[in-house]
Amino acid sequence: MKIPENYKVLFLQAGASAQFAMVPLNLMKRSGTADYVNTGAWSKKAIAEAKKLGIDYKVVASSEDKNFSYIPENIDIGSNGSYLHITSNNTIFGTQWANYPNTGNIPLVADMSSDIYCRRFDPDLFGLIYAGAQKNAGPAGVTIVIIRNDLLDRSPENIPTIFNYKIFAENNSLYNPPNCYGIYIVGLVMKWILDQGGIDKVEAVNKKKADLIYKTLDGTDFFKATADSKSRSIMNITFRLPSEDLEKKFIADATAAGMAGLKGHRSVGGVRASIYNAMPLEGVESLVDFMQIFEKQNG
Repeated sequence: MKIPENYKVLFLQAGASAQFAMVPLNLMKRSGTADYVNTGAWSKKAIAEAKKLGIDYKVVASSEDKNFSYIPENIDIGSNGSYLHITSNNTIFGTQWANYPNTGNIPLVADMSSDIYCRRFDPDLFGLIYAGAQKNAGPAGVTIVIIRNDLLDRSPENIPTIFNYKIFAENNSLYNPPNCYGIYIVGLVMKWILDQGGIDKVEAVNKKKADLIYKTLDGTDFFKATADSKSRSIMNITFRLPSEDLEKKFIADATAAGMAGLKGHRSVGGVRASIYNAMPLEGVESLVDFMQIFEKQNG
């Protein structure tokens, strides 16, 4: 990923949920706001934790007006922000940042739990990246934090030590006993990515997988993609069928055919194909074949 030398990579615990609180605890300046872009359920959780802490936070852009079907382009980045927080990929709504915002001197913070290692990006755009490992990097229980060195000095001494980035950086992620087995598995996954030809080869396969499904969705009125075309995720592809009864049948028939896990999130319904790095191209080709047959039989 070509992470520059002026960044630290930390291995922490408690998932992205802990980071929702750790980011404001560590990065808030004495004066300034914590700015957030609301693109769905996980952004809301991050905002809710900021609210609980009683800090001065602000939602500077949101796609809630269209049920989170797009990534906002107009973001009110003020000069007094401590950081700008985004969720890079929105698993429930099937949207993803195609281009990250340029925040200038305001540190850009990204929750990349569901799309880290799916593609290359410029690390210099970010002040801090965090990711629960369980989608593309390893097992649940490991949290990867990539933080620019200068931001470590923001960590105040009066926050709980276990939530202090600077303490973990000074102790090489070993302030308390780490999730050794989980980190070991992360190492094996990194070797697997290298064995595939590196991150650029993984990205090319991911785009090919996504393109196959989106081409199928766009080629018919039977299936309808829910995300705006400019904001489509290459990790989570969400779509609807003409009726909920057909969606139930589609999911049941797909499960019977060996393709499980296609039910959309309970909060939105529909169908969701999650095609993380470990999903082979052949699996996506099987899904597309099934979609075409299902439409012929039920359209």
